[in-house]
Amino acid sequence: MPFVIAMRSPGGPAVLHAIEIALPDPGPDEVRIRQTVIGVNFVDIYFRSGLYALPELPAVLGFEGAGVVEAIGSRVTNLAVGDRIAYHGMPLGAYAEVRLLPQHRAVKLPDAVSDRTAGSTMLRGLTAHMLLHKVHAVQPGDWILVHAGAGGLGQLVTRWAKRPGAHVVATVGSQAKVAQSIAAGADEVLLHSDADWVERTRAIAEGKGVHLAIDGIGGSMLGRTLGTVRPFGVVASLGQPAGPIPPVPVENLGFARSIALMRPSSILYADDPDLYQRGAADLMAVLQDGLINPIGAEYSLKNAGEAHAALEAGRTTGSVILTV
Repeated sequence: MPFVIAMRSPGGPAVLHAIEIALPDPGPDEVRIRQTVIGVNFVDIYFRSGLYALPELPAVLGFEGAGVVEAIGSRVTNLAVGDRIAYHGMPLGAYAEVRLLPQHRAVKLPDAVSDRTAGSTMLRGLTAHMLLHKVHAVQPGDWILVHAGAGGLGQLVTRWAKRPGAHVVATVGSQAKVAQSIAAGADEVLLHSDADWVERTRAIAEGKGVHLAIDGIGGSMLGRTLGTVRPFGVVASLGQPAGPIPPVPVENLGFARSIALMRPSSILYADDPDLYQRGAADLMAVLQDGLINPIGAEYSLKNAGEAHAALEAGRTTGSVILTV
């Protein structure tokens, strides 16, 4: 029987265990896929740790993956057995050898896009699409600040933002990660441990500040990030691996700054059928056109706990995947 990586209670990486399951035939609007690649993301850690509530326990984590269609439901007309597909979004359940998936989630892969690329890029790719098209429609000459510029999302956002001619200032946590961010195309790379990174960011961005700041670190970082944005710019708060984010008084966004603060969710973005289809189509197009999303670490599915521990400790750059 196929196995999944399940958790019976919130906690550390050790709560993830392999268990065998009996998988039913797909329902009328479902497909059954045998997975080849599964993406590991910080949102998985938030669910595993209990920061985000799970709909039920035991639970199988994971929002993205790629594989081959093994069976289709009676009402499925846009896919066939043998098709390669990738997906992102609800329902949870990617940490599995074989799984059922609603047909509207499955994105048929072009021949030029490998399972490894698609399975490690759907969540970050849709997040980047959301940030650069919905949160702020990036224009040539715009300035963007990307925290964790050597991480999987940071590198992907940088590469995609450079395509229409934006400028990117990236921050990283150590000197060792500067090279990865530069390789992704960042115009300037700063250490967020430096005391003056806020002032330097504003100075680099024409002395006015950036048009869009993307904070996937959280903790005290968000409060400082507000100071890097020019009037009528946007700050996107995506996550909080550095810890809880202190409250942000709305007056801190107002008269003197005139900036917007958003907490966008790529899960909700993927729940909108039009946005999901448009974002996935645009992502496949840029992947075929050469957009790179490096894989920084690879683990077998049964070692999902090790992948979580490495990601949580900041020992990875680029995307993290599980292989089946």
